[in-house]
Amino acid sequence: MTQCRIAIYPGSFDPVTSGHYDIIVRASRLFEKLIVAVAPNPSKQPLFTAEERVAILQEVCASLPNVQVECFEGLLVDFAVKCGAQVIVKGLRAVSDFDYELQMALTNKRLCPQVETIFMMTSSEYVFLSSSMVKEIARLGGSVQGLVPKAVEPYLYRKLEQPVPNKETNRG
Repeated sequence: MTQCRIAIYPGSFDPVTSGHYDIIVRASRLFEKLIVAVAPNPSKQPLFTAEERVAILQEVCASLPNVQVECFEGLLVDFAVKCGAQVIVKGLRAVSDFDYELQMALTNKRLCPQVETIFMMTSSEYVFLSSSMVKEIARLGGSVQGLVPKAVEPYLYRKLEQPVPNKETNRG
């Protein structure tokens, strides 16, 4: 039996949330090397460019020595093979995530049988959390404190040209 040394955690990370970071930290404990793979995904109309998302993630993950952040285009399984990864890590929040991710995992398995997909449930405090929700809260002047890693907050408010909310008016 071959031990898995390298895994990939793909996503658009626009922006990276505390839920994403939770999966990154936990997955980094399971593998010698975890590659956080940023997908450009222009169909989602991203707030941040792929390069900005990579830079933000590199800052957020700086304290995790076995985590590397890269941008990729094309098929995820091709990128996995190129990186020598044996596993794709996918985070799940709810049953609705599972339906989509199962379909993707089976497609990836068909395309590249040697790469496995594993699912990690997000921690319960982040089940509700999505990048879209974070952007909407910030756009409307709300505080995203605790919803994103601390390093992400200034990037988000600056990009949206919003002032950082006053802590006294923070409802969360």
